[in-house]
Amino acid sequence: MKAWQLQAFGRENLSLNDVPQPTPGPGEALVRISSVSLNYRDKLLYDGTYNPHLQFPITQVADAVGEVVALGPNVTRLKVGDRVLTSYCTRWIDGAPTTKESLYTLGNTIPGALAEYLVLTEDALAIAPAYLTNDEAAALPCAGLTAWYSLVDQGHLAAGQTVLVQGTGGVSLFGLQIAHALGATVIATSSSDEKLQRAKSLGANHTINYKTHPEWQDEVLALTNKQGVDHILEVVGGPNLARSIKAVRPEGQISIIGIIEGFDATIPLFGVIQKQAIIRGISVGPLRALERMLKKFEEVKLHPVIDTVYAFNDARAAYDHLERGAFGKIVIRVRD
Repeated sequence: MKAWQLQAFGRENLSLNDVPQPTPGPGEALVRISSVSLNYRDKLLYDGTYNPHLQFPITQVADAVGEVVALGPNVTRLKVGDRVLTSYCTRWIDGAPTTKESLYTLGNTIPGALAEYLVLTEDALAIAPAYLTNDEAAALPCAGLTAWYSLVDQGHLAAGQTVLVQGTGGVSLFGLQIAHALGATVIATSSSDEKLQRAKSLGANHTINYKTHPEWQDEVLALTNKQGVDHILEVVGGPNLARSIKAVRPEGQISIIGIIEGFDATIPLFGVIQKQAIIRGISVGPLRALERMLKKFEEVKLHPVIDTVYAFNDARAAYDHLERGAFGKIVIRVRD
């Protein structure tokens, strides 16, 4: 079978190779991949910052949808013909996280899904929603669940609360859509007025251009009668976290998801103490949370925002697009 593999650190070291087709063992399913989607984490992997001990060659990408075409012994949750999604943390089924969730993730320590076939344990797969196309379904597992787990499972988002999403990448737009669907007020930030207009069409109530308003936290406070917001999806990291602390309300939650501006941050501790703010690190979520999210998405018919769909043979162009940034998700169609 064909698979896109990283041979060494660096995007230029991604190559399309012939590799043996895997065979499912006990408790495993063989999935014929239909579509995959990229995440910023894929960039961190090939840059060498996510896992500096990555073993090469490694097939890339965690998010995928496909059809179960064969089963190993003792599989009870799935059947041949099921359309399934990959679960990012393959061994995190339910309950509280330990410290090992990121150790067993696709494209990292486990061969990823940017290939014609993939074998996973049945507990690393969820049934894909019937109302979504393959390209749409492939966009859900990592970015969608990260936003859902932050806002709903951990944040207990309620109608009438206020959510701030930063930028217009996959997690942020899922956060916008989820918050809007659940009756929250959404504030979106971007450096592009055109993207902010598109965010409004998805349900954003207020928008802030952080290029023209670099002290964007002041704009947030003005929009909330100086109270601050209930939830912030912090995807930028670095010095941006200090602004998020100023923008959150007392006892509000900041979900730390991204590290675009840096792995380290200096924060105003007295501000955190005064506000009794919750600062929570998020690493996607477990299978059961994914299943809860999929059930709600099907109920409200939430469609992910897809920027561009690339052909399997054009995967390098998709990675180039990831470097430039996207409005929503970048999808690679493995087969029609």
